Amino acid sequence: MASSWTTEYLSALADRDAREQANTEIFQSYTRLADRTAPPPNDTPHLPSNNPTAAEPVQEKERGSAAGLAETLSRLRLDLADAQRSKTELEKRYTTAADELAKVQARSKIESKRLLDLSVERTNLATRVRDKEEELRGKAKLLENVQDEMISLNLQLNIAEERTLKLQGENKELVDRWMAKIGLEADAMNRASKYS
Repeated sequence: MASSWTTEYLSALADRDAREQANTEIFQSYTRLADRTAPPPNDTPHLPSNNPTAAEPVQEKERGSAAGLAETLSRLRLDLADAQRSKTELEKRYTTAADELAKVQARSKIESKRLLDLSVERTNLATRVRDKEEELRGKAKLLENVQDEMISLNLQLNIAEERTLKLQGENKELVDRWMAKIGLEADAMNRASKYS
């Protein structure tokens, strides 16, 4: 917003300077014409008069007005020169300000683009961080589930080992009892076969 009014102001100054530059030739031509047509201060025209005493005040008036005109013309030339010097200085200042404005606008455009790029990068990074957080939460939940499953499987394994040990003990006891029974039967058969 700030650059729009400065741009309009500088544009209006440039238009004004262009108009004044267009009229510079007219001003200079008018000055040359005025210089040619103005009578020199010493060459005042003499009006014929029958009364020499009456002609003297008229000649004095003409000399005074010619001198005043020359003085005015000289003052106007000085004013014109001052105005042209001032205009040249203002044009230089305007050019410097316009160049500085162009540099600032270029820097501003670069900084705006950089800001936009950083903003986009920040948004992308924030999205990636959120995705990683969700992924970590999912992995943590999975790890928790695996740990629960391992605890459950360890309990089942312990129970199965206890049952296995118990069954092995029962099996050994049964085998021992069966072997003892078979041994008794074998002994009985051996005794019986001796007598037969």
